[in-house]
Amino acid sequence: MTDATAAAPPHSDTTRIHAFRDDALGYDDATALAERVRGGRVSPVELVEAAIDRCAAVDPVLGALVFTDFDRAREESRRAAGSRLSTPFAGVPSAFKDAVQVEGAPMRLGSPAVPDYPALHDGDYARTFRATGLIPLGITAMPPFGWTAATERQGGLVTRNPWNTGRTSGGSSGGSSALVAAGALPIAHANDGGGSIRIPAAVTGLVGFKPSRGRHPDERFSQGMPIPIVSQSVVSRSVRDTATFLTAFEAGHRPVRVPPVGPVAPAPSRRLRIGLVEHSPAGGPTDAATLAVLRETAQRLADLGHEVVPTAAPVPPGFREDFVAYWGLLALSTSTSGRRLFDPDFDAGRLDPFTVGLARMARRRIASMPLHLLRLERTRRRFDARFGDIDVFINPVVAHETPEVGYLDADLPFETHLDRVSNWVTFTPLQNIAGSPAVSLPTGRAPDGMPVGVHFSARRGQDRLLLELASEYEAAHPFARIWE
Repeated sequence: MTDATAAAPPHSDTTRIHAFRDDALGYDDATALAERVRGGRVSPVELVEAAIDRCAAVDPVLGALVFTDFDRAREESRRAAGSRLSTPFAGVPSAFKDAVQVEGAPMRLGSPAVPDYPALHDGDYARTFRATGLIPLGITAMPPFGWTAATERQGGLVTRNPWNTGRTSGGSSGGSSALVAAGALPIAHANDGGGSIRIPAAVTGLVGFKPSRGRHPDERFSQGMPIPIVSQSVVSRSVRDTATFLTAFEAGHRPVRVPPVGPVAPAPSRRLRIGLVEHSPAGGPTDAATLAVLRETAQRLADLGHEVVPTAAPVPPGFREDFVAYWGLLALSTSTSGRRLFDPDFDAGRLDPFTVGLARMARRRIASMPLHLLRLERTRRRFDARFGDIDVFINPVVAHETPEVGYLDADLPFETHLDRVSNWVTFTPLQNIAGSPAVSLPTGRAPDGMPVGVHFSARRGQDRLLLELASEYEAAHPFARIWE
C-alpha cells in the first residue's frame, strides 16, 4: 500500500478518486450486474477482470486491500461462467473484511499481534457468503480489532476516503467501504460491533445496514462475548443490493430468534410514525452540517406521508459509560486471551496503543464491571419498549463531519483517542447492545461535498420494515454518486 501522494489514476482530481468507467462493471450495482450475467450480456470472467483492474487503479491511493486472492477469484469466475448461474449474485465480484475466517487467507483483525497464517478452510459465514454467488477478490482493511472509527493501523497504514483522500474512510469496515464507494467493487462484506458498518457507509456515501442480532452466524472468537454485539452484513451502493444479499443469505442460514427478512416491498404497507432525534445524550451536540442533512431527510419523509415527531433518544442514563467499560472489557479479553481466541502465536507485545489503553482502563474498573454489564443487559431487554408508538427512529450516524486522516491515528495517546472517538461516535452503539436493526443512508452532503449519512433504526426483527422505508426513500431521492 502507498499513501495519497502516489500518482493518481484516471478519474481523479487532487482529492477525489474513483474507478467508474465504461468497462464490464460500468456504473451498475450488484443486482444489475447479476441480471446482466444471467442474461448472457456479460460473463463472470469479465466482471472479475474488470474489478481486478479497478482495484489496481485505486488501491495504491486508498490502501483498502490487505490481501489479494485474484487467482482464486479468476478460477471461481470461470466455474461460474460454466454453471447455471442460479444464485442471486452469481459472478459478481466482492471482498471479505479482515474479520472472518477465509480459506487460504490470514485473518488478522487489523492487528500485527495476530499472526498472518492462512486459514485451512472457510468459516460458516464465509461459506454462506460465497453461496450467494459473490466472488471475493481479497481481504479489506480494518483498524486493530475494530475498536475505533477510522481504518488506520500501526506504522502509518491508512485507508483513505475516495470522496476526499485527505479524510478518513471511517471504521471499522473502512476498507470495504472505500472500495465500494470508489467503484472498484459493487458490494463488499462488512461487520458491525458499535457502528462499524454504518459509520464508514455514512462517510463514503453508501448504504450500510446492520441486521438484527441472530441473522448471521458469529465467528468463533466472538461467540463467548458476555453481551453479543457483532453483526455481519455488507456495504453497497443501493438498498436493493443490501436487501437481496440479506434474503439470499437466508437460503443458507436460518435466522435465530428473528423472522426471515423475506421479500422486501418497494415501500412500507402503511405510513409510519418516525421519531426525530437531533442530539445524543451520549456525547456532544450535533454539528450544523450534519443537523441540516438530518432535518432535510426528516422533511422528505414527511413529504412521503410519514408522521415525523421530534423525540428524545431511546438511550438510558449512563449508557456511554457502560458501553466504554464493556469496550474495555473486550480489549482486556483480547490482550490476555489472544492465544486462545485467535492463535497460539498471538503476540500481545505488538498490540496498538488504543487496545492497550482500553485493556488498562478495564483493569482499573474491574470492580464495577458487573454493574456495567447488568445495566447494558437491562438496556438490551428493555430497548424495544422505549419505542412506544414510534415505528422508526432517525438520527445522525455520527455527531460531526468527516475528520481528516490522522484524527484517529493508531498511535495516538490513549486518552486523546478515546475522547475523540467517543465524541464522534455517539449514536450507533445502542443498536449493537439491543441487537436491533439499523441502516445508514447517504441522504445528503456537507457544504464541502462530503457525504453525510442519516441513521434509521427499528425494533429487533423489523429489518424488512427498515429496508422498505429505505427503498421508498431512495426511489424518491436517489443518492449522490461520486462520479457526478
